[in-house]
Amino acid sequence: MQPKRTVIFSLVALIGLAYKAIQPPPPRTCGSPGGPPITSPRIRLRDGRHLAYKGYGVPKELAKNKIVFLHGFGCTRHDTVIAVHLPPGLLEELGAYIVSFDRPGYGESDPDPNRTPKSLAFDVEELADKLGLGSKFYVFGYSMGGQAVWGVLKYIPHRLAGATLLTPVTNYWWNAFPSDLFTKAYYKQPTQDQWAVRVAHYLPWLNYWWITQKWFPSSSVVAYNPAIFSQDDLSIIRSSDFTKSRENQSQAVQQGESESICRDMIIGFGSWEFDPLKIDNPFPNNEGQVHVWQGDDDQLVPTMLQRYLCQNIPWIQYHELPGAGHMFPLREKVNEAILKTQLGIDT
Repeated sequence: MQPKRTVIFSLVALIGLAYKAIQPPPPRTCGSPGGPPITSPRIRLRDGRHLAYKGYGVPKELAKNKIVFLHGFGCTRHDTVIAVHLPPGLLEELGAYIVSFDRPGYGESDPDPNRTPKSLAFDVEELADKLGLGSKFYVFGYSMGGQAVWGVLKYIPHRLAGATLLTPVTNYWWNAFPSDLFTKAYYKQPTQDQWAVRVAHYLPWLNYWWITQKWFPSSSVVAYNPAIFSQDDLSIIRSSDFTKSRENQSQAVQQGESESICRDMIIGFGSWEFDPLKIDNPFPNNEGQVHVWQGDDDQLVPTMLQRYLCQNIPWIQYHELPGAGHMFPLREKVNEAILKTQLGIDT
């Protein structure tokens, strides 16, 4: 009996160690003992969480156009492409105030382990109210932040003056996509990225371990592998402006990967409670516009999926940029055209 009991105890211990190994550590919340310092203004939400934010352009009290910006994967409030990469003086010329905030778990915003597309939409609304942006405001989102704008369009359309989605991440498991199109787009990814999004969708409890382990390549996006970028992207990455724009990159995951990039992947490729294809027109009386911008050489977000989605939503104005990759919002002239298009100003 003794050897059998020893084997059982050993198996239980091994299972316990394996379980502990895949559990993410608790987040290092900003302002907590041992956590990163709080350096940015923050608002307190009704559930007690805080959102850190940063403003650009004219003072919000004087602004004619007020914009909330949602940053991309692995980024922070500092990576506000539509404010940072612009010709000097353009925001003042447009009378625009842009506020960018660290999405929950990123930068200096408190984590939200219950984050969903719906909860983030209401975070946007509460931020706008706390800052006094008025009854209507514009919303812009880039990449994973662009994907989050679908939730804003679904849950708070009555608060929007307009919306712009810049190469928004598409979820392979949205019901909108025909199976043959899904298959073609999915298997166009590098093998490691197929597995990364598959784990995020089917095994979210394993996602943190998968992304942070060092035994094998987990995600080209997390690793910033140059192989996943287009030639246009690479020319942007090699520029001095890009290097300068990444100076605050370490802040993105300073509270830990679990509630920042890993939570993003679980939500971005998880099961959604709504399908973007079935969102009602947020502007039935043409009182606002929704624009989607996509590069036709984007190697991160499949153009074929974006094109299908937008062609089947009649109220979307779709702009496909020839030769552009995923990082076209880092080009000043492109950003100028994007802003002016949303604000109804001739370019």
